[in-house]
Amino acid sequence: MTVSMMVSSLIQLILFSFIPLVCWLIFARKKQSFWSWIGLKAPEIKKKNLFFILFFSGLLLFLSLGWVIMLFFTNGSDVAASQFDGVGVAGIAAALFYAFVQTGLSEEIVFRGFIGKRLISAVGFTAGNSVQAALFGCLHGAMFFSHAGCLNALIITLFTAVIGWFMGYINEKLAGGSIVPSWIMHGLANLFTAMMMMFNLF
Repeated sequence: MTVSMMVSSLIQLILFSFIPLVCWLIFARKKQSFWSWIGLKAPEIKKKNLFFILFFSGLLLFLSLGWVIMLFFTNGSDVAASQFDGVGVAGIAAALFYAFVQTGLSEEIVFRGFIGKRLISAVGFTAGNSVQAALFGCLHGAMFFSHAGCLNALIITLFTAVIGWFMGYINEKLAGGSIVPSWIMHGLANLFTAMMMMFNLF
């Protein structure tokens, strides 16, 4: 399971990075490195107290509200982490790849790194961050639409959009444009969900 998850995670990371990389090569290669352009760099945190308060508050909200939505608005088999159902400790390594590479890093590169930064640069923070968050929410809502129904999918869309906006805010306003904080938050939330499935805690 670990090897197959590692391979699929790397393939998804490459696929999700392809369009951003091509756009960087065309439009920004001579201006800055790809890593800086996409935000995959060390955070520059100036207001540390505010950053950590909001980061851990957001993570707690992410985990608790995510738990409620998983418990009341979806069937456990509907979620991507259902592949870890009942596997126990044997799935820990695979879950780490799933949480931090296949979903966390891939989605952060696309939404907060590529879409968010380009829109913010073009139309300003408020509009740009809101659009990337809405797209992030719609992606997750669409994944559940056929199983959870229209109303539940809408609730999931709104919830994940709020989380997407919050992560964009932390990155751009408190971490110097780095996507590392949202990557860590995203990865921890997905790891939590995977572990709940691994040990049958739903």
